[in-house]
Amino acid sequence: MLDRYLTIKGYGETEIEINRSRFICYVERAETEEMAQSFIAGIKKKHWDATHNCSAYLIGETDHIQKADDDGEPSGTAGKPILEVLKKNHVKDCVVVVTRYFGGIKLGAGGLIRAYGKGASAALRAGQVVERVLHDRLSIRIDYTFLGKVENALRSQQEVILEEIAYTDAVTVHVLVPKGKDSTFVEWMTDLTSGQAVVTKGDNHYVEFPFGKELQEDEA
Repeated sequence: MLDRYLTIKGYGETEIEINRSRFICYVERAETEEMAQSFIAGIKKKHWDATHNCSAYLIGETDHIQKADDDGEPSGTAGKPILEVLKKNHVKDCVVVVTRYFGGIKLGAGGLIRAYGKGASAALRAGQVVERVLHDRLSIRIDYTFLGKVENALRSQQEVILEEIAYTDAVTVHVLVPKGKDSTFVEWMTDLTSGQAVVTKGDNHYVEFPFGKELQEDEA
């Protein structure tokens, strides 16, 4: 599992107009090729009367599954620029479809490449790019006398996510710590409680955070 990677938060849809042609831009998260193909098929069914439904997807930790489809546009002018936008922005497990309704003005090869690249970027913005960061779930068992001190300390740590506090004969605090930082966290908690905390490690899973940087468009 990757410690962190970028993907799309979820379904997004937006529309842009370039020289009277309508470009309806769609995006969805797709963790398998089957999911990507199903999404593309759904858009094609919805827009059966469109001039073109061009698409691309990038799937897998190493981007080993990727495909671009021009759907009738000149070779390399639609699917490829969509795929290049995904690659330049390092977005994984993502499928984009840009539907075009021709407006009567030909764009030329360069114009098409720019238009579909712009459409792909618009789709990513609509679906919201997020960073998924792998976290370890840790459980901290402490005496009630340490609760206030530990809780205040945890809430002051930006990287640590306080999930839940369970109250029984003792207090068990469940937190999420970024992968690879669990040892440092245990040392910190041990010092904080003078060695009285018992920390156990559970499973791990991804936590999603908004990605605030500007997206890169295809410059071809």
